[in-house]
Amino acid sequence: MEQEIEQVAEIYNLITTYLVNYSFQIVGAAIIMMVGVLLGRKLSEVVFAVAERRGVDITLSKFFASATRIAVIGSAVVIALPKLGVQITPFIAAIGALGLGAGLAIQGLLSNYGAGLSIILTRPFVVGDTIRVQGVWGVVKEVTLAYTVLSNEDDEMITIPNRHIIGEIIHNSQADTVLELSVGIAYDSNTKRAIEIIQQNLGTVDGLSDQRPVQVGIDNFGDSSINIGIRCWVKTERFHDVKYACNTVLQEVLSDNNIAIPFPQREVRLLQ
Repeated sequence: MEQEIEQVAEIYNLITTYLVNYSFQIVGAAIIMMVGVLLGRKLSEVVFAVAERRGVDITLSKFFASATRIAVIGSAVVIALPKLGVQITPFIAAIGALGLGAGLAIQGLLSNYGAGLSIILTRPFVVGDTIRVQGVWGVVKEVTLAYTVLSNEDDEMITIPNRHIIGEIIHNSQADTVLELSVGIAYDSNTKRAIEIIQQNLGTVDGLSDQRPVQVGIDNFGDSSINIGIRCWVKTERFHDVKYACNTVLQEVLSDNNIAIPFPQREVRLLQ
């Protein structure tokens, strides 16, 4: 019992001595940390506002703002620790050794962060673009250091680790996606008239891009029909909806103008 009392007394004396010797330093360290946190927050907001005003991409703006805040707070910690009697040199060495071990253990995660940093800096795509990569496609909703989030017409959220994007072939069609259609007309039809009718009526379908005109022309010559090819750009979020609407318009306008859509026929001759 006496030994425990002596240990408690010894700990109390150590704490008292530390508080007496470092009381003002503790207050100074606390003030430095408070100033660092507040300054980091304010500078982060300023950097974000300036980047937004200059038209910088939202993902890049958030990255610059976060990096500024972390840098300021980290500087405040480095300044405050010596005030508390903590030598930062061995502390930094320990962090370095710990970081090396952690880096070997989480190579995949670190590669995601490295790839994410590359995406944010080089900007092969931005939020709102439509991309195709690794067999999936959709509209970019969010780009973080670790992963990129896509969304498709069915509101599915597709999360792709960034290391699977960097080094791959990326198809970026901005906000739209190309829609390719084909319809066959009879060989005795007025092909020029059919193309004009299709081009005029497809332009009225809601959901087509206003920036790119509809392309209509002869795609190929089939066994029983002249195949008309149609290429148009549609909003990615409404891809299938617009596709079905365009097919409906094609069937209606060709039928209304007496342009036949032939079906395959086979002539069989019986030889004696």
